Amino acid sequence: MPDISLTMIVLLCVAALAAGWIDAVVGGGGLLLLPVLLLGLPANTPAAHALGTNKAVAIVGTTGAAVTYARKAPVDVRTAVRIGLAALAGSSAGAFFAAGMSTEVLKPVIMVVLLGVAAFVILRPAFGTAPATGPATRRRILAAIGLAGLGIGFYDGLIGPGTGTFLVLALTAVLHLDLVTASATAKIVNCCTNAGALATFAWQGAVLWQLAALMAVFNLAGGTLGAHTALKKGSGFVRIVLLTVVFALVGNLAYEQWIA
Repeated sequence: MPDISLTMIVLLCVAALAAGWIDAVVGGGGLLLLPVLLLGLPANTPAAHALGTNKAVAIVGTTGAAVTYARKAPVDVRTAVRIGLAALAGSSAGAFFAAGMSTEVLKPVIMVVLLGVAAFVILRPAFGTAPATGPATRRRILAAIGLAGLGIGFYDGLIGPGTGTFLVLALTAVLHLDLVTASATAKIVNCCTNAGALATFAWQGAVLWQLAALMAVFNLAGGTLGAHTALKKGSGFVRIVLLTVVFALVGNLAYEQWIA
C-alpha cells in the first residue's frame, strides 16, 4: 500500500463506489475513477500503476454488474462473449498502434462524434426505449462484433475514455436492444476487455493490489447497486444518465485538449 492519508483513502473508496454505479448504468465510470486515482496517489507513482490499479478495481464492479444483469435482464450471453473476445483483440491492436500515434489529433474528432451522438439521442426520444423485437439476425451479430467488438475495442486500446458508453450506443443501434439490455450486454463485453488489460498490467507489476482490493469492495457495491437501479428505473432513466455521461466525457476531453 502506498503512503496515502486516511482521508484520501476514504475519498478513493467513495469514488470507486460512485464509479461502479455510473459504469453499471451506462458505462463511463473510468471518467471519475482514473482521474481520482491519478490525483490521490503519491506524486512519484508511475502513471501505469494508476492505470493498472484502475483496471483491477473496475473489473470487480463490472463483473458484479454483469452477473446482476445476467440474472434479471434478457441478455444473450453467447453473443456478448463473442463481441467481448473481438473487443479484446481490437483493444490489443489499438494499444499496439497507440505508441506511434498522437491521441491529441483524435480527441477533437471524438468530441464531435459524441456531440453528434448526444444530438441524435435528444432528437430521437424513442431511441433505446423500445424492447428488442426478437433474436438478432446473423448479419446484425456480425456487425456488432465488427463495430462494438473490433472497432470500439480498438478505440479502447488507443484512447479509452467513454468506451462503455460507446458500447451501449453501438449495441442499441446495431442489435436494436433497449438501453437496459444494451448496458447489460456491454458489461459482459467490458469484463473481457478489462481482463486482458489487467493481465498485461499485472505482468508488468503495475497494480497496487492492496489499495485495489479495498477500492474493489466499494466498486462492487456500486456496480451491483447501479445494475439494480437500471433494471428498476428502466430505459428512460438510463437515457438521462447516458446524456449526462456523454456531456461529461466531452467536457473531460475538451479540458485535456485545451486547458490541462
